Amino acid sequence: MERIVDRMLEDFENGRVSRRQLVRSLAAAAAAMAGLPAAAGAAAARQTPAPAPIAQGPAPWKTVWLDHISYAVADYKRSADFYTSLMGWPVRSDNGTSQATLAIGDIGSIIIRNARRRPAEAGSAPQTASQRPPITGVINHISYGVEPWDTEGVRAELERRGLNPRPDMVGEDFKSYHVTDPDGWDLQISNKTKA
Repeated sequence: MERIVDRMLEDFENGRVSRRQLVRSLAAAAAAMAGLPAAAGAAAARQTPAPAPIAQGPAPWKTVWLDHISYAVADYKRSADFYTSLMGWPVRSDNGTSQATLAIGDIGSIIIRNARRRPAEAGSAPQTASQRPPITGVINHISYGVEPWDTEGVRAELERRGLNPRPDMVGEDFKSYHVTDPDGWDLQISNKTKA
């Protein structure tokens, strides 16, 4: 059964099945293992856990820096090379098999890791589908400010790299381009800086 589930997850990660197809297949497999009718398993998979509690006022701290962003990607080496080359982020560490950490200037870091990790590699047992809430929101892009900024020069460099930049300009002050990284992520590069 573990091989079947691994194959279902692999098909989903490689885009051969939709999220809906994956959930239905996993529900049917769970129902078969539990001796339940498939319809009951599918209905259970559609139930959503209780929402997180509502905030009760401000926290006793403030955010003062970005520690890191973690990306799960198809090929960590390819993605790390992409960001090192395009954004100039040096590699802080690379385990040589599945994960690299790149410095994002002096504001934080990005951890790029292969998406698929077996429980033995993760160091702890993974959560089951019933233990974690469904993903209902996503970050659709991240914008990084770069300098020096030259609107036409940035566009020309992105085109030189075959990245098909899509302009996103707001008034006279905000200038940016969107590109797609090796895993289909929408990356925005802008003239906005910390200053």
